[in-house]
Amino acid sequence: MTYSKTKTSFYRRLLIAYLIESGVNTVPTICAETGMPRRTAQDTIAALEELDILCEFVGAKKDGHYQIVEWGAINKSWVKTHLRHIKDVLEYP
Repeated sequence: MTYSKTKTSFYRRLLIAYLIESGVNTVPTICAETGMPRRTAQDTIAALEELDILCEFVGAKKDGHYQIVEWGAINKSWVKTHLRHIKDVLEYP
């Protein structure tokens, strides 16, 4: 099945927020987990604010990490429940 760019972009953001919340919270670990290019991971993290997901970088540049401060209108329980579908749509393992 083919999905729209809007849907895949939305799901990519949900997946990244979920991974950060789950401890996969640096760009290298996100890339390793998803197979996503570094630039895509960075751009997706920056775009979380468009969904009112507040994500902050904590610590020094070399050993810091991202953390989700606020999920906004997104129900993180829904994301967890539908994680397999989200990954299937994005064709991630």
